[in-house]
Amino acid sequence: MGVLERFCQFLNRGLIVVAGFFLVAMVSLTCADIFSRLIWVPITGCVELVSFFGAIVTAFALGYTQMRRGHIWVDVLINLFPDGVKRVVNTINSLVCMVFFAVVAWRIARWSTTIWGTGEVTETLHIIYYPFSYGVALGCGVLSLVFLNDFFKSLFPKKEGEK
Repeated sequence: MGVLERFCQFLNRGLIVVAGFFLVAMVSLTCADIFSRLIWVPITGCVELVSFFGAIVTAFALGYTQMRRGHIWVDVLINLFPDGVKRVVNTINSLVCMVFFAVVAWRIARWSTTIWGTGEVTETLHIIYYPFSYGVALGCGVLSLVFLNDFFKSLFPKKEGEK
């Protein structure tokens, strides 16, 4: 296992733990909001918080899911090709996805810096939301690293008997 792969695993384990905490908070807040509506009034700002938490959960789970090959993979056509062609297609796919998510992370980080500078806050709770958008940029950046690792693994496949 290479250094990049170990680094990606380390990052993704940390991010998935944080995503788990946000998921539990999201579910707890939603349940509390439902029960409070039955008894009295809804929790103010619940929709804002659940939206932010959902963005973090999704973004932080991207890289982990890619490492575990948990994303939807439509390979009906690719399976008909010989192994060499499959490897070339996987290499190109990893490269394109790596570049795409690196650009997405960069643009979201730039946008986050802009809203940080303007001091923009949410409407109901007046929460600054650039930390959450930076979190989404981080998740996309880590996914880009995972695709870089996949690119190298496709480009330089392990020989039989190697670990």
